[in-house]
Amino acid sequence: MPLKDWDIKINYGIKTGCNEAFIVSGEKREEILSRCADAAERERTAGLIRPILRGRDIKRYATEFADQYLITSHNGYVSEEGSRIPPVDIEEYPSVKRHLDDFWDVLASRTDKGVTPYNLRNCAYMDDFSKQKIVWGNLALSAQFAFASESIFINAPSPMIIPGSAYLLAILNSRVGDFYIRSLGVSRSGGYFEYKPMFIERLPVIPLNPQDTGFYEKAVNDIVLLKESGESSTELEKMLDTHIFSLYELDDDEIGFLLHIIFRGATI
Repeated sequence: MPLKDWDIKINYGIKTGCNEAFIVSGEKREEILSRCADAAERERTAGLIRPILRGRDIKRYATEFADQYLITSHNGYVSEEGSRIPPVDIEEYPSVKRHLDDFWDVLASRTDKGVTPYNLRNCAYMDDFSKQKIVWGNLALSAQFAFASESIFINAPSPMIIPGSAYLLAILNSRVGDFYIRSLGVSRSGGYFEYKPMFIERLPVIPLNPQDTGFYEKAVNDIVLLKESGESSTELEKMLDTHIFSLYELDDDEIGFLLHIIFRGATI
């Protein structure tokens, strides 16, 4: 069943229209917090400036947080419970406002601002950034999908899938999944491929057998732990690939074909 028919959502990350203003380093975040007038403003401001991943920070089965943060001055949205969340009022965040004022000319002239130049453009799925998700960089040599935690935002053009599962992450990172996705488009110079949602949503995925849930969760968790510790996860990934080859009922010739193409910059 193609992913577009699954009970999931595929969306892009946040588009700020002015990354240099809304995305700040950890050092700049601390500077903004240090300029807050009191503890109450500091607490509000800390909640407004959230960690963010860029495409370059997303690797295969793992992410590398680069100490980058997003000023989430959203333009209002409707929560999943149906409550109307009003736009962020920048006047409640004087220290953030002083920072953004340094970029006033760009903020005011951009076409994708919110109700004020201090607000981000409309994003109807703001709630989704507070959930676990599968994320990936828009441009890569081969499949590089990973989990991102509930607390972290994603910067466009990197996309995300909500909700994420270990099974789906394994399929997306598999040679079978990558072969199919890459067969839908054309590689760029150097073998780079643009992993657009329009390709990802067409990937046919076999519905998970409930009895295999634990197998995929353990395998993916073990791979993530190895990646985070800097150890090799090659053997575990090969084991997962073998399992997925069997799932898709591939014969030896088909498996041999997949083992020799598309990875590490090769084209189909």
